[in-house]
This record gives sequence, C-alpha cells and structure tokens, in this order.
Amino acid sequence: MRAGQLAAEGVPFVLATVVAVERPVSARRGDRALVTAEGTLVGWVGGACSEPIVVREALRALADGEARLVRIGPAERVAEGADPDTVVAASSCASEGVVSVLVEPQLAEPLLAVVGGSPVAETLARLAPEVGWRVVREVARNADAVVPVAVVIATMGHGDEEALATVLERGVGYVGLVASARRASSVLASLRARGLDEESLARVRSPVGLDLGSSTQAEIAVAVLAELIAWRHSRTAVPSSPELAVDPVCGMEVAVSGATETAVHLGQTVVFCAAGCRSRFEADPSRYLPVPS
Repeated sequence: MRAGQLAAEGVPFVLATVVAVERPVSARRGDRALVTAEGTLVGWVGGACSEPIVVREALRALADGEARLVRIGPAERVAEGADPDTVVAASSCASEGVVSVLVEPQLAEPLLAVVGGSPVAETLARLAPEVGWRVVREVARNADAVVPVAVVIATMGHGDEEALATVLERGVGYVGLVASARRASSVLASLRARGLDEESLARVRSPVGLDLGSSTQAEIAVAVLAELIAWRHSRTAVPSSPELAVDPVCGMEVAVSGATETAVHLGQTVVFCAAGCRSRFEADPSRYLPVPS
C-alpha cells in the first residue's frame, strides 16, 4: 500500500526483496521492505543485522539509479560464491547465516491530470505517457485521493471554474488552464468572487505552454507538454550519495539519514548499526574513540 501511494505521488523509493537465504537467518526468501529517500525502512529483510546495510545500499541505489544484489553475513562466509557484481557486506552480528537482498530503486513517474474532452486534452493525454508521465483524466474530489503533480484543464469552457477550485484546494504543483486571455480573466474573476485568495489564483498558468505563435489544437498540446517537461526537470532533484558514518564499535558504514541508533558523546552525534553496538559504546566510550591529543 505504501509503495503504491509513493508511486502514485511520483516520490522515489526503493524496494528490497530477500531472494536467497543460507540458514540460520531470521529472514525468509520473499520477505520485502520499502526504503524511503529519507532512509526509513518499512517491512522486513532480516532485522537489525541486515537493516542498516540495506538502507545504506538503498540510498546509494537511489543516487545512481542502479539495482544491486547485496549479500549480508559473517565475514568468513559472506564472500563465498558471490558474483563479482554483488555487493558483499560483512555483518558484525552474531548470526551465522547469510541473506541476499535485491535492492531496486523505483524512480516513479509523475502523475498528470488532463481535464476535458477538447482536442488539446485528447492529444496531451495521448502524448504525455511517451515522455514519462502517468495520465488520469480527472481530478478526484476525495480528500484522501492521490494529488497529481500537475493538472492541465482544457475543457474549453465546460466547468473550468469547478475544476480549478478543486485543484487549487489540493495543492497541485503545476496548474494550467487552456483558454483565451479573455476567458482566463473571466474564470479567475469568478474564482475570486467565490473567495479564493490572490496567492492561489496566481498559481494558475494561462496562457499555458510554450509560445509557438498561432497554433492548432494539436500544436497547443505539444507546447503544453514541452512546458511540463521543462517544469518537471526544474523541480526534479537528483538524490545525492548518502552521507555515511562509521560505527566506532564494529567498523560498519552506516547511512546517517534514517539512522535509529545514535548517541551523543562530547557534543558529537555517533551513529551505530544496531542497538548492541550502541550499548557497548555507551558502557565505555573511551574504548572505541581515539584519545584526544
């Protein structure tokens, strides 16, 4: 359910699936988890021994867009039979088993709502999927429904005000109205009379699309799509490589984002792979940190 929601919203995430196990391990083949861009893991891929490694590799996968197979287990076993392309990650946990997890970034396509039955709307709805947009033909009024990333209203006067009122209430990022300057002014005046504020009305783009001069209906659709592409790329952040910290107890690299096991020592935040390492550190910090010179 969470994966479907993120995909519908155009939010990138990572799916992690256990594809092989060598007993004894707590995970089973087919166990799955979702990792968000913030480093939050939802699901099950083997507990505290596997989770920090899966999160680390998931954030790396989001940064480079590449899937990877991650083999997790004790140092003396984990490299046995591993393919050269497999990420081998030695775990410091007491478990003697090995788990292999397929980490797949999901760079979701954004959602575009095309409202109306005009030639512009029909052409835009047909072309947008070719350049990576998922398209729906209406804006759901249900408050719990997924909010589109962009909405283009091309009804040619059939319910423009109602459609815009719904869209502006939902916080959509791109709102375009295909209309003449006179018609757009009339629509905005009507919405103003309904009580919509100037900040909301200022979000409506009309005329919409790149200026191609005098254009046919099909050409207007292409102009709108071109503007949508430019708008999307201007707002699509490429995830950077995750910030990593070294667990001072076991030496494992841990993603700072989403880390759940941390401690503050001498004003500095220390990140750990699991609660066991944190507990050992808190019992005797001087054992694991260099002595100040």
